Amino acid sequence: MPKLFYRKKLDELEEKARPIHINSYWQLVWVKFRSHKLAMFGAVVLIIVVAFTIFGPLFVEVGYEDMDFSSLFKPPLSQGHPLGTDELGHDVLVRVMYGGRISLFVGFASSVITTLVGTLIGLLSGFYGGLIDRFLMRFVDVMLSIPMFPILLTLTLVFGSGIMNIILVLTVFGWMGVARLVRGLVLSIRETEYVMSARAMGVRSARIILRHVLPNVIPIVIVSATLNMSYAILSESSLSYLGLGIQPPMPSWGNMLQKAMNYILGTATGANPWWLTFFPGFFIFLTVLSVNFLGDGLRDALDPKFVSES
Repeated sequence: MPKLFYRKKLDELEEKARPIHINSYWQLVWVKFRSHKLAMFGAVVLIIVVAFTIFGPLFVEVGYEDMDFSSLFKPPLSQGHPLGTDELGHDVLVRVMYGGRISLFVGFASSVITTLVGTLIGLLSGFYGGLIDRFLMRFVDVMLSIPMFPILLTLTLVFGSGIMNIILVLTVFGWMGVARLVRGLVLSIRETEYVMSARAMGVRSARIILRHVLPNVIPIVIVSATLNMSYAILSESSLSYLGLGIQPPMPSWGNMLQKAMNYILGTATGANPWWLTFFPGFFIFLTVLSVNFLGDGLRDALDPKFVSES
């Protein structure tokens, strides 16, 4: 019996010590990513939040505009209202779901557009250099020198506060960081032997960029996209909190906070509806934290020089 026990333990140790066979770069990325516990936590939480906001409204019978005047300022766990109600009897759970759809859509859409614009400008500037590089980088310097949030407020006042306008405003002032990162990487890639060999053989610049340069900048582009998404969610929430973002009755996490601040110091009945600020604020915090964890994990997994301590 003791021999069987020790033999079993020895087999387990040998199994753990057996090397993992990596057949591709992306398989190596997955192995490194799943060893990053915070990144896996962030990915799981983000999936749950997205599923909650997309599919949650399918399982409730009320809409985000439906009012119940017999249930004003009901606290969480009230009958029929798990997260309570607001000053008009709106169900907070339903409004958090629909508000999450708006906030996540704005964050995802502006992140994708920002990343695409920044990647394109960074590729052109870094690969061609010369006058094109100087012009584009001076333009980036000018954009970075502009105080961003006051301009965001001004543009929102000028163009309005619809969803598309918010995405446009966030895109205009969000692409510069991606462009600089991509340009710096392209400057080193264009001097590599395989790029210079392609040039010597007469391969067109567009083909070199698409076949040899772009695949090498995709990792940093992916990481930048995740970080831009968290920034966009916070920016949309800030604009909505100031009354310049998504306008009621359409809910977003930001304008839910803005409305709740009118009542958080106490209502006419003396109640303090803390749940009106807690739940949208909690979902903003949870989503942004998860995206940042995911971005950190992707950065470590996509970096060939990174070695996990675990």
